[in-house]
Amino acid sequence: MIKDKREIAVIAVSGGMDSCVTAAIASQTYALAFAHINYGQRTESRELKAFNDIADFYKSEKRLVIDLTHLSQIGGSSLTDKNIKVSQADLSSREIPSSYVPFRNANILSACASWAEVLQAKAIFIGAVYEDSSGYPDCRPEFYQAFEKAIDEGTKPSTKINIITPIIHLSKSGIVKKGIELDAPLHLTWSCYQNEDEACGVCDSCALRLRGFQQAGIEDPIPYKIKPEYI
Repeated sequence: MIKDKREIAVIAVSGGMDSCVTAAIASQTYALAFAHINYGQRTESRELKAFNDIADFYKSEKRLVIDLTHLSQIGGSSLTDKNIKVSQADLSSREIPSSYVPFRNANILSACASWAEVLQAKAIFIGAVYEDSSGYPDCRPEFYQAFEKAIDEGTKPSTKINIITPIIHLSKSGIVKKGIELDAPLHLTWSCYQNEDEACGVCDSCALRLRGFQQAGIEDPIPYKIKPEYI
Protein backbone atom coordinates (compact mmCIF):
# COMPACT_ATOMS: atom_id res chain seq x y z
CA MET A 1 0.00 0.00 0.00
CA ILE A 2 1.31 3.45 -0.94
CA LYS A 3 1.63 5.64 2.16
CA ASP A 4 -0.40 8.84 2.06
CA LYS A 5 2.14 11.63 2.46
CA ARG A 6 -0.37 14.46 2.62
CA GLU A 7 -0.85 16.56 5.75
CA ILE A 8 -3.13 14.93 8.33
CA ALA A 9 -6.56 16.13 9.37
CA VAL A 10 -8.57 14.67 12.24
CA ILE A 11 -12.20 14.10 11.22
CA ALA A 12 -14.92 13.91 13.86
CA VAL A 13 -17.23 11.26 12.40
CA SER A 14 -20.46 10.38 14.19
CA GLY A 15 -21.51 8.03 11.44
CA GLY A 16 -24.22 10.41 10.22
CA MET A 17 -24.71 12.01 6.83
CA ASP A 18 -23.17 15.37 7.72
CA SER A 19 -19.92 13.95 9.07
CA CYS A 20 -19.69 11.51 6.15
CA VAL A 21 -19.92 14.32 3.60
CA THR A 22 -17.43 16.32 5.66
CA ALA A 23 -15.01 13.39 5.48
CA ALA A 24 -15.53 13.21 1.71
CA ILE A 25 -14.63 16.89 1.40
CA ALA A 26 -11.57 16.55 3.67
CA SER A 27 -10.35 13.51 1.71
CA GLN A 28 -9.83 15.72 -1.32
CA THR A 29 -6.92 17.46 0.43
CA TYR A 30 -5.80 15.62 3.56
CA ALA A 31 -4.85 12.21 4.87
CA LEU A 32 -7.68 11.35 7.22
CA ALA A 33 -7.53 10.34 10.89
CA PHE A 34 -11.04 9.26 11.92
CA ALA A 35 -12.29 10.07 15.44
CA HIS A 36 -15.55 8.83 16.91
CA ILE A 37 -17.22 9.58 20.22
CA ASN A 38 -19.15 7.11 22.35
CA TYR A 39 -21.07 9.14 24.93
CA GLY A 40 -23.83 6.80 26.01
CA GLN A 41 -26.20 7.83 23.23
CA ARG A 42 -29.23 5.65 22.48
CA THR A 43 -27.88 4.48 19.12
CA GLU A 44 -24.26 4.14 20.22
CA SER A 45 -23.61 0.71 18.69
CA ARG A 46 -25.26 1.58 15.36
CA GLU A 47 -23.35 4.84 15.10
CA LEU A 48 -20.09 3.04 15.85
CA LYS A 49 -20.81 0.56 13.05
CA ALA A 50 -21.47 3.42 10.63
CA PHE A 51 -18.23 5.11 11.72
CA ASN A 52 -16.18 1.99 11.05
CA ASP A 53 -17.92 1.37 7.73
CA ILE A 54 -17.15 4.92 6.59
CA ALA A 55 -13.54 4.70 7.81
CA ASP A 56 -13.18 1.42 5.91
CA PHE A 57 -14.59 3.06 2.79
CA TYR A 58 -11.88 5.73 2.95
CA LYS A 59 -9.22 3.13 3.85
CA SER A 60 -8.24 5.11 6.93
CA GLU A 61 -5.16 3.72 8.70
CA LYS A 62 -5.78 5.99 11.69
CA ARG A 63 -8.96 5.77 13.72
CA LEU A 64 -9.73 6.43 17.36
CA VAL A 65 -12.88 5.71 19.37
CA ILE A 66 -13.09 8.06 22.35
CA ASP A 67 -15.12 7.34 25.48
CA LEU A 68 -16.99 10.42 26.73
CA THR A 69 -19.62 8.57 28.77
CA HIS A 70 -19.50 11.32 31.38
CA LEU A 71 -21.97 13.07 29.06
CA SER A 72 -24.52 10.33 29.77
CA GLN A 73 -23.82 10.60 33.50
CA ILE A 74 -24.40 14.36 33.30
CA GLY A 75 -27.63 13.74 31.36
CA GLY A 76 -29.96 16.55 30.39
CA SER A 77 -30.61 15.14 26.91
CA SER A 78 -33.05 12.62 25.46
CA LEU A 79 -30.11 11.08 23.61
CA THR A 80 -28.39 10.08 26.85
CA ASP A 81 -31.22 9.85 29.41
CA LYS A 82 -33.87 7.25 28.63
CA ASN A 83 -36.21 8.92 31.10
CA ILE A 84 -36.44 11.86 28.67
CA LYS A 85 -38.54 11.09 25.59
CA VAL A 86 -37.07 11.74 22.15
CA SER A 87 -39.44 14.36 20.82
CA GLN A 88 -41.03 14.16 17.39
CA ALA A 89 -39.67 16.60 14.87
CA ASP A 90 -41.10 20.08 14.54
CA LEU A 91 -39.02 21.66 11.78
CA SER A 92 -40.68 25.05 12.30
CA SER A 93 -39.70 25.24 15.98
CA ARG A 94 -36.94 27.62 17.09
CA GLU A 95 -36.69 26.05 20.55
CA ILE A 96 -33.75 23.97 21.73
CA PRO A 97 -34.94 20.33 21.39
CA SER A 98 -34.66 17.63 24.05
CA SER A 99 -31.96 15.95 21.93
CA TYR A 100 -29.45 18.75 22.62
CA VAL A 101 -26.49 17.28 24.54
CA PRO A 102 -25.11 20.12 26.69
CA PHE A 103 -21.83 21.43 25.23
CA ARG A 104 -21.20 18.13 23.44
CA ASN A 105 -19.29 19.60 20.51
CA ALA A 106 -16.82 21.30 22.86
CA ASN A 107 -16.08 17.92 24.43
CA ILE A 108 -15.64 16.40 20.96
CA LEU A 109 -13.34 19.18 19.79
CA SER A 110 -11.22 18.98 22.94
CA ALA A 111 -10.62 15.26 22.43
CA CYS A 112 -9.90 15.75 18.73
CA ALA A 113 -7.48 18.60 19.50
CA SER A 114 -5.49 16.38 21.86
CA TRP A 115 -5.14 13.71 19.18
CA ALA A 116 -4.45 16.26 16.46
CA GLU A 117 -1.58 17.75 18.44
CA VAL A 118 0.04 14.33 18.89
CA LEU A 119 -0.43 13.50 15.18
CA GLN A 120 0.84 16.95 14.18
CA ALA A 121 -2.37 17.32 12.23
CA LYS A 122 -3.06 20.64 10.58
CA ALA A 123 -6.84 20.63 10.87
CA ILE A 124 -9.89 19.27 12.62
CA PHE A 125 -12.96 18.79 10.43
CA ILE A 126 -16.42 18.64 11.98
CA GLY A 127 -19.77 18.41 10.20
CA ALA A 128 -21.58 21.22 11.97
CA VAL A 129 -24.53 22.73 10.10
CA TYR A 130 -25.79 26.26 10.77
CA GLU A 131 -29.31 25.16 9.78
CA ASP A 132 -29.26 23.19 13.06
CA SER A 133 -27.93 26.09 15.15
CA SER A 134 -31.29 27.37 16.40
CA GLY A 135 -31.67 24.04 18.16
CA TYR A 136 -28.01 23.39 18.89
CA PRO A 137 -26.03 26.45 20.00
CA ASP A 138 -22.73 24.59 19.52
CA CYS A 139 -23.39 24.48 15.76
CA ARG A 140 -22.89 28.22 15.28
CA PRO A 141 -19.87 29.50 13.28
CA GLU A 142 -18.94 31.83 16.16
CA PHE A 143 -18.50 28.84 18.46
CA TYR A 144 -15.95 27.22 16.15
CA GLN A 145 -14.07 30.46 15.65
CA ALA A 146 -13.79 30.88 19.41
CA PHE A 147 -12.76 27.27 19.95
CA GLU A 148 -9.99 27.52 17.37
CA LYS A 149 -8.58 30.43 19.35
CA ALA A 150 -8.78 28.36 22.54
CA ILE A 151 -6.83 25.53 20.88
CA ASP A 152 -4.22 28.01 19.72
CA GLU A 153 -3.82 29.36 23.25
CA GLY A 154 -3.79 25.96 24.93
CA THR A 155 -1.37 23.96 22.78
CA LYS A 156 2.39 24.06 22.15
CA PRO A 157 3.73 27.15 20.34
CA SER A 158 4.64 24.97 17.36
CA THR A 159 1.08 23.62 17.08
CA LYS A 160 -1.32 25.24 14.65
CA ILE A 161 -4.66 23.49 14.15
CA ASN A 162 -7.46 24.93 12.08
CA ILE A 163 -11.07 23.98 12.78
CA ILE A 164 -12.77 23.49 9.42
CA THR A 165 -16.55 23.32 9.07
CA PRO A 166 -16.99 22.89 5.30
CA ILE A 167 -20.75 22.31 5.24
CA ILE A 168 -21.77 24.76 7.94
CA HIS A 169 -23.59 27.07 5.52
CA LEU A 170 -25.14 24.34 3.36
CA SER A 171 -28.78 23.29 3.58
CA LYS A 172 -29.50 19.60 4.13
CA SER A 173 -30.43 19.26 0.46
CA GLY A 174 -27.13 20.92 -0.43
CA ILE A 175 -25.31 18.42 1.78
CA VAL A 176 -27.05 15.53 0.01
CA LYS A 177 -26.06 16.93 -3.39
CA LYS A 178 -22.47 17.51 -2.27
CA GLY A 179 -22.32 13.94 -0.99
CA ILE A 180 -23.56 12.58 -4.32
CA GLU A 181 -21.09 14.81 -6.19
CA LEU A 182 -18.17 13.44 -4.14
CA ASP A 183 -19.40 9.81 -4.16
CA ALA A 184 -19.68 9.85 -0.37
CA PRO A 185 -20.99 6.52 1.00
CA LEU A 186 -24.34 7.86 2.22
CA HIS A 187 -25.72 4.30 2.24
CA LEU A 188 -23.34 3.51 5.11
CA THR A 189 -24.49 6.38 7.34
CA TRP A 190 -26.95 6.44 10.25
CA SER A 191 -28.75 9.51 11.56
CA CYS A 192 -31.71 8.30 13.64
CA TYR A 193 -31.71 9.34 17.30
CA GLN A 194 -33.69 6.40 18.67
CA ASN A 195 -33.63 3.26 16.47
CA GLU A 196 -30.76 1.01 15.42
CA ASP A 197 -32.49 -1.25 12.88
CA GLU A 198 -34.85 0.95 10.88
CA ALA A 199 -34.65 4.72 11.21
CA CYS A 200 -37.77 6.07 12.93
CA GLY A 201 -38.43 8.82 10.37
CA VAL A 202 -39.93 11.19 12.96
CA CYS A 203 -37.12 12.40 15.24
CA ASP A 204 -35.41 15.73 14.53
CA SER A 205 -32.42 14.11 12.85
CA CYS A 206 -34.49 11.81 10.63
CA ALA A 207 -36.79 14.67 9.64
CA LEU A 208 -33.95 16.99 8.67
CA ARG A 209 -32.24 14.22 6.73
CA LEU A 210 -35.41 13.10 4.93
CA ARG A 211 -36.31 16.69 4.03
CA GLY A 212 -32.83 17.13 2.59
CA PHE A 213 -33.17 14.08 0.37
CA GLN A 214 -36.74 14.98 -0.61
CA GLN A 215 -35.80 18.54 -1.55
CA ALA A 216 -32.81 17.24 -3.51
CA GLY A 217 -35.09 14.81 -5.37
CA ILE A 218 -32.95 11.83 -4.35
CA GLU A 219 -34.02 8.62 -2.62
CA ASP A 220 -32.48 8.15 0.83
CA PRO A 221 -30.68 4.77 0.72
CA ILE A 222 -31.15 3.78 4.39
CA PRO A 223 -34.20 1.89 5.75
CA TYR A 224 -36.99 3.79 7.52
CA LYS A 225 -39.91 2.58 9.61
CA ILE A 226 -42.00 5.38 8.11
CA LYS A 227 -41.02 8.09 5.62
CA PRO A 228 -43.18 11.21 6.05
CA GLU A 229 -43.07 14.00 3.49
CA TYR A 230 -41.21 16.99 4.94
CA ILE A 231 -40.98 19.23 1.87
